[in-house]
Amino acid sequence: QVQLVESGGGLVQAGDSLRVSCAASGRTFSTYRMGWFRQAPGKEREFVAVISSRGLGTYYADSVKERFTISRDNAKNTVYLQMNSLKLEDTAIYYCAVLREIADWGTRNPSDFGSWGQGTQVTVSS
Repeated sequence: QVQLVESGGGLVQAGDSLRVSCAASGRTFSTYRMGWFRQAPGKEREFVAVISSRGLGTYYADSVKERFTISRDNAKNTVYLQMNSLKLEDTAIYYCAVLREIADWGTRNPSDFGSWGQGTQVTVSS
């Protein structure tokens, strides 16, 4: 089973940019569709973005479209989330996960994802 480790979170000001990373173990990373979610205190886990196994397809939550970009480097077993024009409401723990093989492309349901990482905290201040 793949293991995922997120990094790159931190404290930034509104309007700043930040890139978080998710490093995966194993030799089969390039076969996985990958996703990012986030969870703010007291709120449910929220879908952010997904990327296909070869990076040719993506989809995003409406709340981050035009501001966030998901990408991957299969040679480095890493998926990234570039976050621009950050807002206070982007404050959350950001998690990466593997989209299950049987799950439909386009799903935003956390139950369709597995192998969750431990998360990285992103805090946006005014």
